[in-house]
Amino acid sequence: MFAAESITAHEVPVDPPPTGVPPTSPHLPPAPPPEGDPPAVEPPLVDPIITPRPVGDPPPNAVALGRIHARRLREVYRSAGWPCCDAIEVDLLAAGLLERVRSAQGHETLRVTDGGISHIASALVVNRSAMSAHEALVERVAREMTRSGRIAWRGLSLRARLPPKEEGGKPRWCIARPDVFSIRNTSVEAYAHPVVHEIKVSRADLLGDLKKPDKRAAYLDLGGECWYVLGNDARGRCIARPDEVPEGCGVLVQDEGGRLVVARTALHRPVERIPFGVWMALAKAQPVPGFEDEAQELLGH
Repeated sequence: MFAAESITAHEVPVDPPPTGVPPTSPHLPPAPPPEGDPPAVEPPLVDPIITPRPVGDPPPNAVALGRIHARRLREVYRSAGWPCCDAIEVDLLAAGLLERVRSAQGHETLRVTDGGISHIASALVVNRSAMSAHEALVERVAREMTRSGRIAWRGLSLRARLPPKEEGGKPRWCIARPDVFSIRNTSVEAYAHPVVHEIKVSRADLLGDLKKPDKRAAYLDLGGECWYVLGNDARGRCIARPDEVPEGCGVLVQDEGGRLVVARTALHRPVERIPFGVWMALAKAQPVPGFEDEAQELLGH
């Protein structure tokens, strides 16, 4: 009979490692990186987004794209691209300016194509040129008002009173935004003589404005006179004839030398008191800088 081996307090039995597991090696420092660039490895092709088939060429009788289409393109470009599913998007999809994108979850959104970006840029160029011509003429009319001794404002938002739609009804109110609003530089309210100037450099804009009688009525309520200042087109011709502007409104046009001339005088309506709300709006706004009195006095010496 074999004698059992004695185990001391400092000896602990250790189970053998499991089959197939290599013994643990002692800790070694990391090996230095290999010299030179690593070999080129082609990245894996991952396409989590499934895009629908591109839209074909638009038909020959496709609808011409206008401002509303350019506005929708800008809205899609600034948004997450959720579709509205209306006729405007159909036109843009058919023209290839928008494309449909479907995610892996099946959500379909819209994305502006490179052609759509070019269309947005072209529309912005046209808008900037039209706005530049409009703002230049607005500035010119405001300066002419200050030269004639008046105080002029640009871009005001004034509360105007409109006549009732039916006899005996209540008057209506609206917010009018005349391009130039001016009054005389006087201390007597009855002599203020407020005047409204509406500047138009586009025939389409003028014709659309003339279809809004309430807008014209608001201008007549604010000012004793209402003038339409008509710019010239690319060929140097006036955008409209004076008789196209409704009666009661004055018309200013540009002659061959670019000077503003009166094509038709405005009907003068005396205004004894300017509404308090208009005075408050004028007090909050910054008028167009006029001539400095001290500088004018120095010219006389």
